[in-house]
Amino acid sequence: MTRVAIQGEAGSFSHAAAIAVFGPDTRIVACVTFEDLFRAVEKDDADRGLVPIENTLAGSVHENYDLLSAHSLHVVGETALRIRHCLVARPGGTLGDIGRVASHPVALAQCRRFFTEHPALLAVPAYDTAGSVHDLMAGTLAADAAIASALAARLYGAAVLAEGLEDHPENYTRFLVVAREPVPVWGASKMSLVFTLPNTPGALHRALRVFAARDLNLTKIESRPLPGRPWEYLFYLDVAGDALESTHDALRELRTFAPMLRVLGVYPDRAALSAATATHS
Repeated sequence: MTRVAIQGEAGSFSHAAAIAVFGPDTRIVACVTFEDLFRAVEKDDADRGLVPIENTLAGSVHENYDLLSAHSLHVVGETALRIRHCLVARPGGTLGDIGRVASHPVALAQCRRFFTEHPALLAVPAYDTAGSVHDLMAGTLAADAAIASALAARLYGAAVLAEGLEDHPENYTRFLVVAREPVPVWGASKMSLVFTLPNTPGALHRALRVFAARDLNLTKIESRPLPGRPWEYLFYLDVAGDALESTHDALRELRTFAPMLRVLGVYPDRAALSAATATHS
């Protein structure tokens, strides 16, 4: 049984993603923060960590890009989960009984249209989607309902009053799977890396050109501030394609002028397959 560290409570969307990747018998290691998640994997309290890295509506999860750089874990896989937000209440409750609705701020932000259409409802920020349902059923939530997954409602014995509260149906979250050790790269078709560049004109153009010259597709580019060095940045790239020899050739050239370069992981690209399967769990 695989032990998978997630941020948040059982029943969260991270939990649903873990089930999709590792199966229904997955043992969830619930962590309060993303930092705790990384440490759980490092200390062997979990075999894998499932890290949300970007959402199609909310954008990048910058904290987790920073943690990938700060920790020595390896990216060994990825998946994408269709996010379906549900209005969850105590059994027997109705929409007319609700005045305050609690959830994680990101979930609330993804359901703005719902609150516009129901102006009498007050959105209440909470630390976690599934945790809001847990606290609702425990009687400790300062709200009458929560926005969370159907999985959370099922786990905690709550009722789903409405589904599909998200503003846009194309609402997916991409997760990275992290581990203490890399995995064999047979069948791998994606690489994630981080590097720095000299603060000189054209440096970024030169870096990107080493991939373009080899017809390598960059599926993600992200920059983050470099701690302790104002106005300097770390650059994150995801490189897709089966031609890993061309990728390694590009890295050899990039290393000739990048002061720091680290490959975060080489792994199969499963995002398209996962995103194609909508989940209602």
